[in-house]
This record gives sequence, structure tokens and C-alpha cells, in this order.
Amino acid sequence: MNEPYTRKGILPLFKASENARIIIVGQAPGRRAEQTQLFWNDLSGDRLREWMGIFHEEFYETDRIAHLPMDFYYPGKAKHGDLPPRKGFAEKWHPMLLEQMPNIETIILIGIHAQKYYLGKRMGKNLTETVRQFKNYLPEYLPLVHPSPLNIGWFKRNSWFESEVLPVLKEIVRYSLNE
Repeated sequence: MNEPYTRKGILPLFKASENARIIIVGQAPGRRAEQTQLFWNDLSGDRLREWMGIFHEEFYETDRIAHLPMDFYYPGKAKHGDLPPRKGFAEKWHPMLLEQMPNIETIILIGIHAQKYYLGKRMGKNLTETVRQFKNYLPEYLPLVHPSPLNIGWFKRNSWFESEVLPVLKEIVRYSLNE
């Protein structure tokens, strides 16, 4: 499954720690993240860290935040955005890694792929409804829209996100990092 990547010397990009309190589950590393071996190493990551209320160093250096994308390798470019994560990847690797992280309090689900996998039939009719109903999934899960600058239209149409969801995200992060 991963041989095409490992043959090219590309390393899987994930971070798991038995001390982790929060897991960030996104779609897959972007091209830049894969090249630099840093999660969320782009404008989306800047926005995500802002949403979480933490600095760059804290995001990368703490062992209390795990990063478990739906695929550990950049899947390539699609017509609009990146290709989806490979089928069967999360099913193979996530359960094994989750077992090694017994202190998880909240799994942050960024985007539709993470939400479909973890929430399944509990999802709303679409991503917006799932994120709007975020309180229904707490404290185990917190669904978010992707922080991409390309989603500016979504943020403008859904102003409730900033006033209702982001304060809860910041509170969860602060509590988990300071516990």
C-alpha cells in the first residue's frame, strides 16, 4: 500500500504519543507538508493554529497533540484541491495507533473524509450541518470545516462558526494542554 511512497524515500506523516490528549484528524498531508515533514505547514495551518489559540512552537513541540491524517502521504492533485485519501488506509492504521493513545479526550475531525470515517451515520446531511451540530458529538469529537483560505465563502455564509464553534475549540485545547 505504501511502497510507491517509501521507494521514493517519502516518509509517512503522522504523530502519535501516549501523552496525547487531542488528535487532529485531517484529510492527508499537503504537498508542502510532505516535503517539509511538518503537519499543516501552510496558510491552512496558520489559520488552524489561530483557531486553536496556540503558537507554532506549541503546535509542533507538544506531545499532547497527535496528528493522525486519513492518509499519511500526499495523495496528489485533483481538479479542485487534492485527491481524497486512499481507501482502506485509515481502517488499517488508525485503530492500531488509537490503542496506543489511552489519554485522548477529543478527536478534532477536519473535513468531510475524517467526519465520514469517525461519525458515520451520526453525521448531519452535509459538512455544514455536521459542524453546526458540533455539540452533539462532544466531548469525543469536534467536527470542523477545513481551515483553507479557499473556504472564505463558506466562512462568510456561516458566521456562526466563528462565534459558536471556535470558542469551544479554544477551550478544549487550553484545557487539554494545561491539564
